[in-house]
Amino acid sequence: MNATKMSLFFKKNNFSRSDDPFVIQEGKIADASISGVIKKRWVEDSWNVAGERGATVPIKDFLGISVNSQRLIVVGLFIIFIVLLFFSRLLYLEVVRGNYYRELAEGNRLRSKPIVAERGLIFDKNGAPLVNNIPNFSLYLIPQDLPEDPQKLEEVLQRIASLNGLRLEDLKQKVSNSKKATYQSIGLRDNLDYETAVLLTVAGADLPGTQVERGFNRFYLFSESANQSVIANTKRRIDSLSHLLGYIGKVSRDDLELNPDYLSTDFIGKTGLEKYYEKVLRGKYGLREIEVDALGKEKNTVKESSPQSGRSLVLSLDLNYQEKLEEILSRNLKAQGKKRGSAIVMDPRNGEILALVTLPTFNNNLFAQGISNNDYQKLLIDPDAPLFDRAWSGTYPTGSVIKPVIAAAALNEGVITRWTTFSSVGGLRVDKWFFPDWKAGGHGLTDVTKALAESVNTFFFIVGGGYEKTTGLGLEKLISYFKKAGLGNSLGVDLPNEAAGFIPSREWKEDTKKERWYIGDTYNLSIGQGDLLATPLQVANYTAAIANGGTLYRPHLVQAIIDPVSGQKQKIVPQIIEKQLVPGNFLDIIKEGMRASVTYGSARSLADLPVQVAAKTGTAQWSKKLSTHAWFTSFAPYRDPQIVVTVLVEEGGEGSVAAAPVAREFYAWWSNHRNP
Repeated sequence: MNATKMSLFFKKNNFSRSDDPFVIQEGKIADASISGVIKKRWVEDSWNVAGERGATVPIKDFLGISVNSQRLIVVGLFIIFIVLLFFSRLLYLEVVRGNYYRELAEGNRLRSKPIVAERGLIFDKNGAPLVNNIPNFSLYLIPQDLPEDPQKLEEVLQRIASLNGLRLEDLKQKVSNSKKATYQSIGLRDNLDYETAVLLTVAGADLPGTQVERGFNRFYLFSESANQSVIANTKRRIDSLSHLLGYIGKVSRDDLELNPDYLSTDFIGKTGLEKYYEKVLRGKYGLREIEVDALGKEKNTVKESSPQSGRSLVLSLDLNYQEKLEEILSRNLKAQGKKRGSAIVMDPRNGEILALVTLPTFNNNLFAQGISNNDYQKLLIDPDAPLFDRAWSGTYPTGSVIKPVIAAAALNEGVITRWTTFSSVGGLRVDKWFFPDWKAGGHGLTDVTKALAESVNTFFFIVGGGYEKTTGLGLEKLISYFKKAGLGNSLGVDLPNEAAGFIPSREWKEDTKKERWYIGDTYNLSIGQGDLLATPLQVANYTAAIANGGTLYRPHLVQAIIDPVSGQKQKIVPQIIEKQLVPGNFLDIIKEGMRASVTYGSARSLADLPVQVAAKTGTAQWSKKLSTHAWFTSFAPYRDPQIVVTVLVEEGGEGSVAAAPVAREFYAWWSNHRNP
């Protein structure tokens, strides 16, 4: 303990200098009874004992004192008293006040303190920011700095609880669960405004274990703010961005196990792009070496290294596309009395996602700013599952939107040619089983383009499973082409929790359902019914492959990554999953059939658009009691495909009625707003 701190200690405890055995006492050294004075030399024989050595040594010639035997006893007793006083004081300091001084000594030490790095930003393809980092303050508790004495600890925790509107029992539980041997912080309050942060800092100046730290709060610009004071303009809302962007939240125990370099006070990407690109968006902490006092309060900075901001993302997403697609889908769902659906716009030339909407949605700012348990439970129990990412995590029977893939496979395998025709008379009968067409009486003589235009089931029963003299593709080849089209496996989109979908097989049915595979199963598979499941993203992606001539790209949302220091932009190179779905000449026939669907077939409601569209409708049965799912997938312009639009309306009924109008409205808008 240095002199300054000791002096302060005595003042604080009402000790005078005369009580302190470690301070030279003025006026007590020069005693009149001791007739010694300081001399120039030191002589061993300094005691006045006459005759022992023949003579008395003159006092004036030596450094020392001259005393008689009686005075020697007095001096000895005085020395013993001083020694006893010294050791008693030492015992008091070591035993009685030992903990206090050890705390002082321990408290006055260096401590490493991380400096929060700003998280990388996210922009749309035109440079419009989608997120922002707003400076904020948080209140933390350092268990290591709390008093060890139970009574003092109780007093400190009571005061902390009263200052912050916390329940004492909750605070005690947090302290109890913490590791006292570490300096890991416990979060008490987040998103403090400046005034509150200042008040808490002042109030806690002499309160051990508390600290107010500056950080950043993530704000999603196009979601409703939980705190309207955070940003002035929140009028433009695009709620569907919540699924794409996701949100950040407090790191959990599971997160810490997977990321041991994270702190317990960290925020981490929980869903969407925030989660998938966590390592990119997350910056690197800076570090401050600080000296703290006994209360754990910062005294001064010894040295400091600056934090490094996270890298930013530039998306392929067009904010205007996203806003319009959400508005159209939401309005159409409401008109139909429906709530659940998804819509995707892609660039078939490179796999870029231009817009992706899944409804219903949620407000990601509620999560980023700390959602209440009540609000969270409401979202969890909502029967429409607003937290569910339908576009890439939801799987559905494809219905007839799978037929272009099957037709392409049949052409490539030589099952049919461009001119092959089958007679549709209302369905096929196999023994006692009847497999109906959707149109009573059938469609008459049908080739591949008509089969696609009018979605003729009979045609696809035959090319998929065979009939009479025609040998169809068969189960194994169907499975093979489904996989080539990207079904049955995740596509690798840069979003978390992507579903793989499902392709049924003979072995699966035998193992799971304990039934053999029948021809009827192959027929159902040939029209997208039965157990075949796909995500809307998978349907959009193989539609893009058909549109571009056969290349199946990996769909992606991020176009580039920007370094915050150099500003250097790292462009994301499109990745190819399948180089050639089938030869381009066969795909030209498929595209012709999809165009015929618009000119005279099931999608003719889009025939009068200013841009030529090629499309396929779908109606997928999935329940004996509930309505069918409505599908629509398409691309435009027909001769020079630039975008793909895929729509799913859950329990929407027929695709031509429920899903096609959404695409029609978007194409009408896009034809006037697309880049030349």
